[in-house]
Amino acid sequence: MNIDRSRFASPGGSTPNLLYHIGAFIAVTAWGVAFINTKVLLQLGLGAVEIYIYRFIIAYLLVLLICPKPLFSHSLSDEFKFMLCGICGNSIYFIAENTAVKYTLVTNVSLIVTLAPIITALLIGIVYRSQRPGRWFMTGSVIAFMGVACVIFNSSFVMKINPLGDLLALLAAVCWSVYSILLKPLNAEYSVWFITRKTFFYGLLTSLPFLAVEPQIFPISQLWQPAVIGNLCFLGVICSLVAYLLWAQAVKRLGVVSTGNYLYISPIMTLVASYIFLGEKVSTVGYIGCALILAGVVLSEKLSQHK
Repeated sequence: MNIDRSRFASPGGSTPNLLYHIGAFIAVTAWGVAFINTKVLLQLGLGAVEIYIYRFIIAYLLVLLICPKPLFSHSLSDEFKFMLCGICGNSIYFIAENTAVKYTLVTNVSLIVTLAPIITALLIGIVYRSQRPGRWFMTGSVIAFMGVACVIFNSSFVMKINPLGDLLALLAAVCWSVYSILLKPLNAEYSVWFITRKTFFYGLLTSLPFLAVEPQIFPISQLWQPAVIGNLCFLGVICSLVAYLLWAQAVKRLGVVSTGNYLYISPIMTLVASYIFLGEKVSTVGYIGCALILAGVVLSEKLSQHK
């Protein structure tokens, strides 16, 4: 059977790299703010798995409406890779991250999950030996990671070790790194719309069994409360659909490592959103952390190009 591969391909063009950097920045901004929306929904009575399922049902239906075909990838091998993307970049990542908060401090979870860019760079170096991260990248990553620690410990320097929660957070970081690496070969064959749709589908499919362990199910009749549906729509449309499309496109153009560096900015956005919407104060340590993050990202991105 002959397959028209042009249906899968992303359109070419000479879009400046700056636009892809902006896209990655918008994506991590949305993900940083998403912590606030998720916290509100948890306080309203939704479970962590329910929030994940509802937000990605909204995102999946929208991307399906825009990109309904083709239904399948080129091969069973690629279909398996998409399933792994759904598991690592969606279901297990979000469920592990949200569940980790129940067993350890939020500061622990935030700090450990932010290891993802470093883990990604190291895995890239193992899988693609010609793309091992240079010393400037690693130096910038360490500086940015120190900044993340300052931002996370903005109001408290408590660090409590809890093996189960911390291991779940580490699992989330590893899952995101694997997802980022899986995007590399898929981006060469498929459009970001097709990749996003398949990722959302398999993420939703593999998350359904986790509903069985939810202590209680939020009444469907109460989903239409303005605070509930509003936060779910923001998570589904902006933080899921738009952010994942922008991220996939940035990875396609800028590469896994350079794009992954933007994840360090997410805690800054969470800090700003917490100040604006929750009234949480920003300490001097928080400001120092923001400066370190920005310096680390710029250092690893710019100087690594002139090694």
